[in-house]
Amino acid sequence: MQNKQARGKRTRAAARKSRRSARLNGTALTTVTVTFRHVEPTEPIRLYAERKLGHLGRYAKRACNAHLILEVDKYRHRGEVTVKSGSISATAEQESSDLYSVIDLLVDKVIGQLKRHLGKINTRRAHAVSTGELLSETEENLDQER
Repeated sequence: MQNKQARGKRTRAAARKSRRSARLNGTALTTVTVTFRHVEPTEPIRLYAERKLGHLGRYAKRACNAHLILEVDKYRHRGEVTVKSGSISATAEQESSDLYSVIDLLVDKVIGQLKRHLGKINTRRAHAVSTGELLSETEENLDQER
């Protein structure tokens, strides 16, 4: 019984350490899950997908989870990806003749979505008027009217 608790503590400590180091480096930790449908799972494709999707942490403020689904129907290679980070959720679907190109195109789409979302957040912050500015403007308007 104590062995299970000790292993659990070590596992949690290692996870905390990796999250802390990722936070200090400025990149969020990305957890990638790859699912294969109607295809034999190969390690090179899995590693390629994990390497490509692992960079999504740059565009998210928090740790994110990426779930990639790859499937093959005769000559159609299809992929779906869902990236979740906090309240942000980005999804993309792509179809091509090669699984590697499907992964590349999916990553490009999701990065565009994340950049667009972060751009909206940053412009909202930049255009927001602080309370002090609002009060000073109203005082100036009252002074001009008098």
